[in-house]
Amino acid sequence: MAQYKVGKIVKGNITGVEKYGIFVNLDNFYSGLIHISEISNDFVKDVSLYGEVGETIYVKVLEVDEDTNHVKLSIKDIDYRINKRYNKSKIKERGTGFLPLKANLDAWIEEKIKEMGV
Repeated sequence: MAQYKVGKIVKGNITGVEKYGIFVNLDNFYSGLIHISEISNDFVKDVSLYGEVGETIYVKVLEVDEDTNHVKLSIKDIDYRINKRYNKSKIKERGTGFLPLKANLDAWIEEKIKEMGV
């Protein structure tokens, strides 16, 4: 009988972070991958923002291969961070868009022209 059941949320330790996903060790026998498509419902530009090597996280079991002891994992739609200090993934929007750029662009161009001596 499988120790890890589909749909179960378990703890694991991140052992590797690649462009395509996060590798997680569950115990001495089972390890798995959180594929980039299972990290967030939003676009994931940088996987490393969602975990770092050595971090312990919660993961949801999607599929278990008993022959290879590999598990497909997900962190979508769960509060996966155990230690909230790692939460680098949420950048607060300020709602100003390009306004700061627009407000300063002319001054920056003029400053650069003066530096060039033109």
